Amino acid sequence: MTLRIDLYFSFRSPYSYLLTPQLEALRQIWDFEVDLKVVRPIAVRIPGFFKQVNPLWPPYLARDTWRIAERKGIAYRWPRPDPIIMNVGTGEVAADQPYIMGVSRMGAAAAEAGRGFDFACEAARLIWSGQTDNWHEGDHLARAAEAAGLPASLAAEDLSRFDAVIEANEAAQTAAGHWGVPLMVFNGEPFFGQDRLEDILWRMQNNGLQPR
Repeated sequence: MTLRIDLYFSFRSPYSYLLTPQLEALRQIWDFEVDLKVVRPIAVRIPGFFKQVNPLWPPYLARDTWRIAERKGIAYRWPRPDPIIMNVGTGEVAADQPYIMGVSRMGAAAAEAGRGFDFACEAARLIWSGQTDNWHEGDHLARAAEAAGLPASLAAEDLSRFDAVIEANEAAQTAAGHWGVPLMVFNGEPFFGQDRLEDILWRMQNNGLQPR
């Protein structure tokens, strides 16, 4: 029997991106599927978040994510542009967020079509791997949609109706027992972080997970 996990995911999270190729590699070996649950970045969800965060956190995050990417052999560069619009110096986050909301809505639409994790892998690679600048322009997201088995026209559709889905995902994430991303949930048990793959794999194996 194919097992399923929920993946609470933000397209602005470097840790979410770093999880995707590792989780996809496991999915090729083991018989489980991933249900994508797109959420907004915490900087958008919590007003003033970057004004309150410990100043040691951003440089540590940069060092840690580069280290993980190097060790795992994952192409990685901070996105150009950043998926959220903010003043790095002041921590002020703009009220209007067209970049992150655009790709997040596409992710929610992809999930509804049963291709959510595939789109997350393609779009996160587009944004974070350094393969292109201005990932939000031209046909980049349309091609990511096509690579995930979706129509390219998805990138041009009005997907604002999925805002309610994203908000529901955020409520479900909180109910699952954590606020951060990436968060994997199996049988109601939360596993926070890209470094919890061994733990969730062990739990699934204890619940009958089989090789493909």
